[in-house]
Amino acid sequence: MPNYVRWREDGATYFFTVVTYRRRRLFEDPTARQALRRAFVEVRRQWPFDMFACALLPDHLHCIWTLPDGDDSFPMRWANIKRRFTQSYLSRGGVDLPVSENRTRHNERGMWQPRYWERRIRNEDEMYAYRDYIHLNPVKHSYVREPTDWPWSSVHRHLRLGWLDRDWTAWTPIAADVAGE
Repeated sequence: MPNYVRWREDGATYFFTVVTYRRRRLFEDPTARQALRRAFVEVRRQWPFDMFACALLPDHLHCIWTLPDGDDSFPMRWANIKRRFTQSYLSRGGVDLPVSENRTRHNERGMWQPRYWERRIRNEDEMYAYRDYIHLNPVKHSYVREPTDWPWSSVHRHLRLGWLDRDWTAWTPIAADVAGE
């Protein structure tokens, strides 16, 4: 297996994609959504970070985090979110998918893909482009026609706080990519 090195920087902002094991549509289950929310709350209480944007889809999630100054420990946060989610979900009657002997030997469960994708955001333009991508992701996957139709997205907060204009999808270049133009 390759030795993957993550680009970590104290206090930086990151875009993440985290996927369920075998793309299982886990988050269609309200119990799974509640367990994930609880895991985020518990981890943020112990190891704070700001979550600027997030969208939870049936089999994956995207989010943007900014870590506190002097802190680059996003891998530890993700490990704890995944672990706490898994414990909570299984304790509420959820089941995980069967895994290979190798995964079993490494104490891995059939809940999450073992890795995730991250990108350090270098400037404000990138942050807003990723924010738009996150909010348009449910449209891209054909779950809804409009981003505001998806209930598990920070788009509602961004509109309520005035961080997005009501007609933002008309002018964001990401919308053309999602529409296939």
